[in-house]
Amino acid sequence: MEAQFTSHLKNYFPDILKSKLLLAVSGGLDSMVLLHLCKNQNLDIEIAHCNFRLRGEESEQETTFVIQEAHRLGIACHINYFDTYAFAKAKKISTQMAARDLRYGWFQELAQQNGRDYILTAHHLDDSAETLLINLSRGTGIKGLAGIPARNGNVLRPLLRFSRKHIEDYARSTNIAWKEDGSNASNDYLRNHIRANAIPALKAAAPQFLEGVRVTEEYVQQTIALLAVYKEQLKQQFTYPLNSISGPSGFCIDLNKLATHPSQDAVLYALLGSFGFTAWEDIYELKGAQSGKMIMSPTHSILKDRDTLQVLAHDIKEHVPTVHWIDKNTGKYIGDNWHLTFQSVDDRSLASKNEIYIDTERLIYPLEVRAWQEGDYFFPLGLGGKKKLSKFFKDEKLSLIEKQEQLLLCSGNQIIWVIGMRPDDRFKVTDTTKTILKISYHTNEVY
Repeated sequence: MEAQFTSHLKNYFPDILKSKLLLAVSGGLDSMVLLHLCKNQNLDIEIAHCNFRLRGEESEQETTFVIQEAHRLGIACHINYFDTYAFAKAKKISTQMAARDLRYGWFQELAQQNGRDYILTAHHLDDSAETLLINLSRGTGIKGLAGIPARNGNVLRPLLRFSRKHIEDYARSTNIAWKEDGSNASNDYLRNHIRANAIPALKAAAPQFLEGVRVTEEYVQQTIALLAVYKEQLKQQFTYPLNSISGPSGFCIDLNKLATHPSQDAVLYALLGSFGFTAWEDIYELKGAQSGKMIMSPTHSILKDRDTLQVLAHDIKEHVPTVHWIDKNTGKYIGDNWHLTFQSVDDRSLASKNEIYIDTERLIYPLEVRAWQEGDYFFPLGLGGKKKLSKFFKDEKLSLIEKQEQLLLCSGNQIIWVIGMRPDDRFKVTDTTKTILKISYHTNEVY
């Protein structure tokens, strides 16, 4: 196996031969073999070991074993103890997910602190086959069929081409010691159940099963790379930025253009597949749904709005826009991607939607630019009465996203202007007006 490992590194991981490496070592079979293989290659390695405090004395024995092996081999060893149960409870996730998040977070932090270029884990071909079956059972799509990636940023997995039997045979032939994780014998976890039952059955039925998995995963990974190029072309063809006066936020899918494609649902999956959605049939039905229908994932929302699907990230949706204060005698105020200009004029011209003329003496400074709030109302110019902004937005057919990003210019607790849409009647120029202020709105694209 050593010769195969050497050849594998030269062909697929030549960059690690002269790099500083951090090895994730649990004390189990796979990580101990990887440790010895890297040691025999004279690679620059340090060990990172996690004690998740999940298995009592067994966890302590594994930690002691790893420390002793590191000392015997003359390799620096970093140990971290985690309160995994508390972390899982706080994050409301499973202990398995908690352990994963904890270890990878610490590995990255440790690698940065100690100048390690790459993090190596000992995942092997059986692990990848298990992952493929788990993903298949969960309907994760084509990415789930790619198995475990050999490279993921600075995380490398140089044993993915080797089966567990291959690894175990090498360990026994070279007298490599390891600690068996007692939890692997439990069928409480889906992965363990697949490992103990499904994988052996598939190997018995098809002796070349693992090799078939390996080749299939390579083909799938190539297909994913090709689709990534096509996905960018689909974005350019069917989407455009969702812009408003407070800035770009998400994107729109043009349903009229999408209707010209022979595989509309496939296009939607390509454009939205990375945003955590699971209710795909509901998403496909959005094309013909009424405006206002929304579907949400943990990270994104899709809103049907007339001839578009508007896609918005939750962190943007939940963001509270900054309040801007404008002093008297300000000639120009620059916001995020917009600016307002203020000019005293002798007379008013025909105003456009991006400019208003108001009675200067009616203003209370500082003026305020902010997003709308529930309960806001104003007196739309020419209407002759009061109107809630929520009703005004509904009449103007603003989408949820457009409502959230609409800005208001205010004086005291009164709205002067729903910027770019409608001024307030209370600030209009009349026959008794002595001084007139022209206020203009511009985006930074024309600034």
